[in-house]
Amino acid sequence: MARWVLHVDLDQFIAAVEILRRPELAGLPVVVGGRGDPTERAVVSTASYEAREFGVRSGMPLKTAVRKIPDAVFLPVDGPAYDAASAVVMEALRAHEGAVVQVLGWDEAFVGIETPGDDVAEAVAHAEAIRAEVLEASQLHCSVGVGDTTVRAKIATDFGKPRGVFVLTRDNWFEVMGERPTTALWGVGNRIAARLASHGYDTVQQLADASDDVLTAEFGPRMGPHYGRLGRGLGVTVIDDTPWVARAHGRETTYQSNLTDPDEVAAAITNLAEQVVEDIRREDRACARVHLKVRFAPFFTTTRIRKLAEPTYDPKVIAATALDLLRGLGDDRPIRLLGVRAEMVEPEGGYEPPRTTGRGGPAAADPT
Repeated sequence: MARWVLHVDLDQFIAAVEILRRPELAGLPVVVGGRGDPTERAVVSTASYEAREFGVRSGMPLKTAVRKIPDAVFLPVDGPAYDAASAVVMEALRAHEGAVVQVLGWDEAFVGIETPGDDVAEAVAHAEAIRAEVLEASQLHCSVGVGDTTVRAKIATDFGKPRGVFVLTRDNWFEVMGERPTTALWGVGNRIAARLASHGYDTVQQLADASDDVLTAEFGPRMGPHYGRLGRGLGVTVIDDTPWVARAHGRETTYQSNLTDPDEVAAAITNLAEQVVEDIRREDRACARVHLKVRFAPFFTTTRIRKLAEPTYDPKVIAATALDLLRGLGDDRPIRLLGVRAEMVEPEGGYEPPRTTGRGGPAAADPT
């Protein structure tokens, strides 16, 4: 028996859901974000492939997107619709024979499978079958990366997009990835890449050959060796379908007009705290630490954290703590964004050991 990791990623998921509801939008540049008004402060949640050809990307301000494509179709985010579509897809994945599914988000999941032999063609057959099953169940297209670790499978998916399958295993890892920049790795952004480059590690191959001592000195005893393993394509090999337990819930808002009045700021933080308490009550775990996020105009962001004297569900206590953290910054510049996050008490028995996560990159696990 051989174990394989498949990474299933829905193609232009949010835009695709919107196009299913409005077939007349097929082939047009579609941008989804905020309330669908490109004159407001909001960012792109996703863009159709046609919009991406003009340089529109997720996370880009809508005001920038509309300058790139003035005649694009702008639509508001509809979370419940995406929840429903995602649920159909994940159910289709779980129905695949022998599949172990670890959901990473609305539009992606790892699927663990076993095959009688060790021929990767058997894993590819599963990937093609999953693509067809997802399409039949949801009318949505997906791409699948086939790998022998989560890292390789996740990276493989991008080579298969759109509507394709790509294989990335120990056999072809360096052939495909060796000369690529370190930013081609899952979890390595520009800042980490710059720090790696300062030691002469510019490519994936160079990172794979890097000294653990040098990496540890630069990034610490946990993350240093982890980056070396990442360069070799190592990662988790067994998919865990244990439901993920949240550590915190947070809410944040970008304001259409900067907040300058102290009473206005206090009201905004109170509103966020009340929303957060609704979220943590559903978890039945009280707030133990309060996190504040604030973005001052024009675009300076900072965060602060404070442990509470005792856990609470009281939004007044959470709001008062966040306001005290804000006052402690001693900064009276106008505010364009506020966020309040409640870190909850641990569940009974504690948290599961760290594992591969979604957008933030792979957990630092050595599978070999």
